[in-house]
Amino acid sequence: MTQRLLWPLWPLWTASALAVLFGCGAGAERRGRTVLYASGADLQSINPLLTLHPFARQVQRYLLLTTLARYDDALVPRPYLARAWTWSPDRKTLTFRLSTTARWHDGTLTTARDVAWTLEAARDPATGYPRQTDLASVVGISAPDDSTVIVRFASALPGFPDVFTDLAILPAHLLDTAPRAGLRRAAWNERPVGNGPFRFVAHEPNRRWVFAANPDFPAELGGPPQLERFIVVVVDEPTTKLAALTSGEIDFAGINPAHAAFVRTNPALAVVDYPLLLAYGIVFNTRRPPFDDPAVRRAVALAIDRRQIVEGYLFGFATPADGPVPPTLPQYLPLPPVPFAPDSARGLLGGRRVAFELLTVGSGEAALEQMIQTQLAGVGFDVTIRQLELTAYLDRVYGPRHEFQAAVVGTPGDLGLGYVGALSRLAGLDVPTDPAAAQRAFAERVPVAFLYHARGVQGMNRRVNGVVMDIRGELPTVASWDVTP
Repeated sequence: MTQRLLWPLWPLWTASALAVLFGCGAGAERRGRTVLYASGADLQSINPLLTLHPFARQVQRYLLLTTLARYDDALVPRPYLARAWTWSPDRKTLTFRLSTTARWHDGTLTTARDVAWTLEAARDPATGYPRQTDLASVVGISAPDDSTVIVRFASALPGFPDVFTDLAILPAHLLDTAPRAGLRRAAWNERPVGNGPFRFVAHEPNRRWVFAANPDFPAELGGPPQLERFIVVVVDEPTTKLAALTSGEIDFAGINPAHAAFVRTNPALAVVDYPLLLAYGIVFNTRRPPFDDPAVRRAVALAIDRRQIVEGYLFGFATPADGPVPPTLPQYLPLPPVPFAPDSARGLLGGRRVAFELLTVGSGEAALEQMIQTQLAGVGFDVTIRQLELTAYLDRVYGPRHEFQAAVVGTPGDLGLGYVGALSRLAGLDVPTDPAAAQRAFAERVPVAFLYHARGVQGMNRRVNGVVMDIRGELPTVASWDVTP
């Protein structure tokens, strides 16, 4: 939607209508130390063993729960629930020393049993943990006492496993009676009990999640947060989200890059622009025609003008992607870039017209998909765009049946590059675990036509202080956010 079409719609969203939608008073000044954060979709699941949704994972590890370690702003792992760790001389055994002051929000002490249970559940294929392969080298987990966890690996590891900064620890005493294959139906998912700086208060499906400050959060882990409440409001309509941000009804909203200049004209608002580890691309289902043919996959990759997408659709808030790893990461392997070569794409198709369905999430204009559709039509592809709501999209693309031909996928990354293997398996191909070999395999076999590496663009109310957004996400400093009275 263009700016010219957007502005006349705003008067339809009166202050009272927005207050009904977001369940609060008419303006920021009435909220005090409550912050409202807009999410484009519900959080899918609050259980870290089950979640793909990148923002849900942040809510888990920065608000409700704790991880063993967490990255600082230099991306160095620092102690969190684990106050220290040591490696054995052969780097096959990692011993964690846990906090002895962290408690679950029901008053129960957090112990090594919780850590061991969570890690064992994550390793179990029945659970369906999205990063299970990151724990494939683990051969044993033990908890000799309440504050010690020992993890043994099959071979020496060169560095600290990234998964221990990402997987939030769960309360064993509330979940160990549920079968791992049935964790999606566990009662805990509906009323989660955490041990983090914020407590769960309420969830209204497809409307909001409410969290309140935990006054008992230990000082050694950062102490109680400055905010009184943090509320995630679900707003899937960009026009509504932007109107609510500019009217003061919400404090944070991801905004369309086209609207960044407009938001900057409002003295009450700021635009936060930050790098993301988020690769966008068209994933091909190589299990089905027409993308079981490598030539057809390569034709799509050659027909896409990535620079036009970055400049025309994203207003420069991204970088063109030639592979799964952005150039900002040390594991990046410089390979010849994928050219924009429509004549070569036509040659690969040999005069054929190839039809396929392209799945995507949303209910709006699908501007990116329409741009892709137009570019591909010029070389011989007839693309049908099908927009699905998030749950249906996840079921068709990520579900066991993989009922799709191609899908636009934004893949949230991890600094351990575990997402690279997951992305190839989604396409139906396996790539080597070595980062350099994996990037070569993506270039040669083309399971994905990469589009761009995204940057985050958030509009925020200036009343909120202490906000840092970077490659770790939007919420790494949320426990220290405060508001101007």
